[in-house]
Amino acid sequence: MEDTQDIDAIAMLQDPVRRRLYAYVVAQGREVGRNEAAEATGVARTLAAHHLDKLTGAGLLESGSRRLTGRSGPGAGRPAKVYTRASAERSVSLPARDYRTAAELLAEAAEEAGLDAGLCAAARRRGEELRGSAAPCGDLDEAMRTLAARGYEPHLEPADSGDTADTADDSRTDPSAATPGTAAPGATAPAAAVPEAAAPARVLRMRNCPFHAVAERFPPLVCGMNLALLEGLLGTDGPVRARMDARPGACCVVVETSKNNDH
Repeated sequence: MEDTQDIDAIAMLQDPVRRRLYAYVVAQGREVGRNEAAEATGVARTLAAHHLDKLTGAGLLESGSRRLTGRSGPGAGRPAKVYTRASAERSVSLPARDYRTAAELLAEAAEEAGLDAGLCAAARRRGEELRGSAAPCGDLDEAMRTLAARGYEPHLEPADSGDTADTADDSRTDPSAATPGTAAPGATAPAAAVPEAAAPARVLRMRNCPFHAVAERFPPLVCGMNLALLEGLLGTDGPVRARMDARPGACCVVVETSKNNDH
């Protein structure tokens, strides 16, 4: 084989300590310092540093430096080395296969022929087939397990303010909800009782797009296909829903609690 870089890189993960360090850095979705990685994986800092640098040399991680204290200027300390997952893909196929070229050719033909609707319908059917006879996902935790099994690398995070604005209490603007009384016109209405604080809203975002290489070339087509696939996989009439919310470096779909369910 002329190019063994992918084989050599993947072989680096055969070491169990190296594999744990790589998995931890990937799961954080941010820069990770040596001390943090060592503590999280239960190894000495010097050993963690050795393996993290090996992973960087193999192209599985990228490294940089920054001050972890959050301070700057004199007395802030020296910058520490930090690591993140490398953006390059690594794969090995024996015998050699080239599914990416086939996928790109099919995507190009579908886009030129205007087959977006047909592709989405097929993707939704495939998602339903993958779900089988199971009911739609019951909550975000179940959706996380389902998506993790398919390589999306899901994680929960607080919802943006815009994600939950339309669920606010309508009584603030509904005249019929005002407290009856004899106050003169223009007088301030009595304050309504403040309800108990609800649990912070969360959404499920995904750090990995399984179709990334093709989505980069044909984003509307492939992202629409991905959304339809997840709608079929998670269900559209249950307690959670998938919707489009493209962000750089992440999957184009977000999963959240459905605003229109009575579950």
